[in-house]
Amino acid sequence: MIRIMKYGELPNEEIFARSMPTVNVADKVAEILRNVRERGDAALREYTERFDHASPESLIVTPDEMQEALETIRTTDPEFMGVLENAAANIRKFHSRQVRNSFIINDEPGIVMGQKVIPVDRAGLYVPGGTASYPSTVLMDVIPAKIAGVKEVILTTPPGRDGKINPAILAAASIAGADRIVKAGGAQAIAALAFGTESVPRVDKIVGPGNAYVAEAKRQVYGTVAIDMIAGPSEILVAADGKSNPVWLAADLLSQAEHDKVASAVLVTDSMELAEKVQEELERQIPMLERSEIARESIDRNGKIIVAENLRTVIDIANEIAPEHLELCVDNPFDLLDSIRHAGSIFLGRHCPEALGDYLAGPNHTLPTQGTARFSSPLSVDDFVKKTQYTYYTKEALARAAKDVAVFAQKEGLTGHARSATIRTEE
Repeated sequence: MIRIMKYGELPNEEIFARSMPTVNVADKVAEILRNVRERGDAALREYTERFDHASPESLIVTPDEMQEALETIRTTDPEFMGVLENAAANIRKFHSRQVRNSFIINDEPGIVMGQKVIPVDRAGLYVPGGTASYPSTVLMDVIPAKIAGVKEVILTTPPGRDGKINPAILAAASIAGADRIVKAGGAQAIAALAFGTESVPRVDKIVGPGNAYVAEAKRQVYGTVAIDMIAGPSEILVAADGKSNPVWLAADLLSQAEHDKVASAVLVTDSMELAEKVQEELERQIPMLERSEIARESIDRNGKIIVAENLRTVIDIANEIAPEHLELCVDNPFDLLDSIRHAGSIFLGRHCPEALGDYLAGPNHTLPTQGTARFSSPLSVDDFVKKTQYTYYTKEALARAAKDVAVFAQKEGLTGHARSATIRTEE
């Protein structure tokens, strides 16, 4: 049963304690990375057989496989195909507003400065498999990359035992515009993207969530390639006043608890009565879920209800926790929006469940976890571009600036720097 905690009556260390994965996979991941780096496709195939129990004929999805998957979805589930297309349109609309423009400054005689915004040449996108299939992650990862102008988007995801990728994943990849799809998962897929193999070209940046092995692999290849973030277990924090519906709140908490046994579901409220009702409602709803065993362990081990004396304190607690997903269940959520400083994605009002953001609304669902919303952001178009800058001075413009450059350089003891500027102004 989820625990109810009264803020101010327990130490803050207990109130704000987070469940942290304890498994240490660093050495195992390092060995996988080394093996794939040295042996390429052969190692990738071996790990796919060992971990996914699959022996795909080709490590890359063929055009025929893609066409077969599209026909399967269109024939057997046309409604889902329509939902995919609707979600993709919403995601494109939102992320298109994130595009940054290059700029140029030329407001002094003889001086030109500017910044170019350039997409990475090749991006690798990891889509989890295992206990569930996530076509939503395909849309959320691929679409911003294509909007950014990435030349080649490579998606990798674990195959089924038949050596094929789930048709829903392939349909989403087609709609989103992925250029190549690799049948591999886990740390071995991250290794293939980071170092390249015979079938998988090396990428410049790797994004996307995954299990502990994927997270550790991203950590270890960082520097060889760029990464988006080290994603931890899924989190939701529901901030609610006493007028909220306990049935709805329990359902929202369980929407994240069913992800993983180490997922975190937290309710913060100013009403003890609501806290007790949600506690009861969770017990009623958990057995209804198909993934009830996962949700049960998540709620019992990592779930909590924090009761504060007023709504202002509720918001302070939410900011301290800095959750991945934050639901603000009050009548006038926009009155409190500016008070929220740390959250991956905010869902405003009583009729905006977090699941909207997972699938349909448009904002990205690849979000900072484990309190990293204090300093990091959701996946966006920005993750797929880099910036370079340029400077141009005429002879006359340099003559005006050379003395100042020399003064600064000499203050730092770098006379060579000073000389490189002043030598151009000597007769």
